[in-house]
Amino acid sequence: MDSLGLAPTGALNSPAAERNAPAILARLKPHLPASGRVLEIASGSGQHAVAFAGALPEVEWHPSDPSPEARHSTDLWAAQSGLNNLRPALHLDMLDEASWPDGTYDAIVCINMVHISPWAATEGLMALAQSRLAQGGLLYLYGPYREPDVALAPSNAAFDESLKSRNPEWGLRDRDQVIELAKRHGLRFTLRAEMPANNISLMFRRF
Repeated sequence: MDSLGLAPTGALNSPAAERNAPAILARLKPHLPASGRVLEIASGSGQHAVAFAGALPEVEWHPSDPSPEARHSTDLWAAQSGLNNLRPALHLDMLDEASWPDGTYDAIVCINMVHISPWAATEGLMALAQSRLAQGGLLYLYGPYREPDVALAPSNAAFDESLKSRNPEWGLRDRDQVIELAKRHGLRFTLRAEMPANNISLMFRRF
C-alpha cells in the first residue's frame, strides 16, 4: 500500500495508523463482501478509513467517531483522497445509543478502541453489532489483549499500565471476556489471528 502522503492542513496524523493499515487490510479484506456497507467505529484520524476505502472501491465505507476533532480530521483526509465510496464521518458514541445510525451494515470494524475506552463502550459495541449487522455480518476487532494462553508481552504490560494511569477505566481487556460478551449478543467467534507489534485480530459473525 502506498503512503497516504502529507496530512491535509488541520487534520490529525497518526504514524501508527499508516503503519498498521496494510497488515489490517490484508487480514480483513478476505472476510469482507465484494460490495456492501461497512461501519468503522472510532475512526480517529481517518487514515484507516481512507486506506481501506481506497483499497475496496466497491465497498461503501462509513467512518465514525464521538470526537468532533476526529470527525473533522477524517473528513479532511477524505476530501484530499477524492474517494467517492467514503462517506462523511458520523457522530457515533458507543455510550449513547441515541447516536447510533439506522439501517444495517455488512461489517463493523473497530480498531484500537476496546482498550482506550471504558468497558461500557465494548458493551455498547456488541449491542450495536447485534442490532445493526446484517445476518452473517462481520464484526472485526484489532488491538492488544490479555490472553490466558499467551504470555503478555512486556511492551503490552507497560502499555496497559500507562493506559490505567491515564484513566482507571481503560486498559487491555481479557480476550475471553470479550468473546463471551459477544456471544451474549448473538455473535459467534470465528477467528483469532496474530498481528504485528503484539496485536491480534478477532472476528465474529452475527447468526
